[in-house]
Amino acid sequence: MEFTKEFFDRFPKDFRWGTATAAYQIEGAVHEDGRGPSIWDTFSHTPGKVFQGDTGDVACDHYHRFEQDFDLLMSLGIKDYRFSTAWSRVLPEGKGTVNKVGVAFYDRLIDSLLERGIEPAVTLYHWDLPQALEDRGGWRNRDTAFYFQEYAALMFDRFGDRVKLWITHNEPWCTTFLGHLMGEHAPGYQNGKMARAVAHHVLLSHGLAVDAFRGHSSAGQIGITLNLNTVYAASSSDVDRRAQDYADVMANRIFLDPVFRGRYAELTDAILAPIEDGFIHPGDMEVISRPIDFLGINYYSYVVAAGDPENPGVVNDVTPRTDVTDMGWPVNAKGLTDLLQRLSQEYTTIPLMVTENGAAYADHKVEDRIADTDRIRYLEQHIQAVGDALSAGVDVRGYYLWSFMDNFEWAFGYSKRFGVIFLDYETQRRIPKDSAYWYRNLIRTFQARLG
Repeated sequence: MEFTKEFFDRFPKDFRWGTATAAYQIEGAVHEDGRGPSIWDTFSHTPGKVFQGDTGDVACDHYHRFEQDFDLLMSLGIKDYRFSTAWSRVLPEGKGTVNKVGVAFYDRLIDSLLERGIEPAVTLYHWDLPQALEDRGGWRNRDTAFYFQEYAALMFDRFGDRVKLWITHNEPWCTTFLGHLMGEHAPGYQNGKMARAVAHHVLLSHGLAVDAFRGHSSAGQIGITLNLNTVYAASSSDVDRRAQDYADVMANRIFLDPVFRGRYAELTDAILAPIEDGFIHPGDMEVISRPIDFLGINYYSYVVAAGDPENPGVVNDVTPRTDVTDMGWPVNAKGLTDLLQRLSQEYTTIPLMVTENGAAYADHKVEDRIADTDRIRYLEQHIQAVGDALSAGVDVRGYYLWSFMDNFEWAFGYSKRFGVIFLDYETQRRIPKDSAYWYRNLIRTFQARLG
């Protein structure tokens, strides 16, 4: 597929073509310069939790190599870069004393981006809670929401003069469900009632951070990033439609409804656990639903749901798996178009940003070339889907490819490669894949359209 000038006429002139990363996945240097441990340091060092015992101790060594990495970004013509800051590098205990060396690192990092003409987009939380706060109850503890507000205010004060795009949380679904219901991510709990409280406290912390941002003199914008799936019913039968509703609440509405409607979806109690301990305080929902400037969407796959006539609460995943990524995730680019249209029709008219989209494939290096044709095909299809949403009138302002480079893929360790830059983990050598050059050419074509 070749994108033409006419195709790009659908896109706004200031459309952001970026890439994305996260602190624990790339930085390394976990014991350096005053950084405190996070829950992912603890989890990854717990036997059996991460594939082959991999950890983020070194990762991509970005802490020491960010200048080299940003030179790569610049060479590819990428002018927007989304990254996260490590809470425990800035506040080793999660609150209280500030680690000045950690703050200075992000100072240098942001300045280095701007010197190269690359716009930073900062995510405040990408799953790496300081272990010191986990020891106080983590996201199960309501106080953590207020500690997050203090951390956010510190970041706005220190970097708000240069950072214009802020994201409070990345994928609170993963923090809640993978971390506290399924036990697959840090901190590794399996408790429905706990997960219900965690979801609320994370959302509350988001709203409190928005309040802190509004109280700051920054002229930037703030939003939240949710990982969302398009959920289709296997048929038009009532039982499959009900299964679709259950799956949609679990995948999407559990966070969309509080942020945009100020209430939890009706089926939340049935799916997780009823509210019994009064963790929702008066005024919380008003804080959670504070107006935001944009919504970030991370889209990777879709779901086809079928019901069970004898068990109304059961959802069977019958998604076709004829085309899957190395993660086993079914590919359906139209699902992204449908999702963007649904959000603009049912939830909000604020700008939407695709803050993550990409695919893991088993890349192979042959004489310093990585011909990742499957990834290019995936990206082509999904960028076409964004264009289709724009043609339908959806206000989409940016697309951040996941990921800039191969990295620590959480419980999968280093076994899955999402990057357009290949990482030789033994030597830390960076090698652009064919997809990196493809993305560079796409951006050049877009810029040529601007004249």
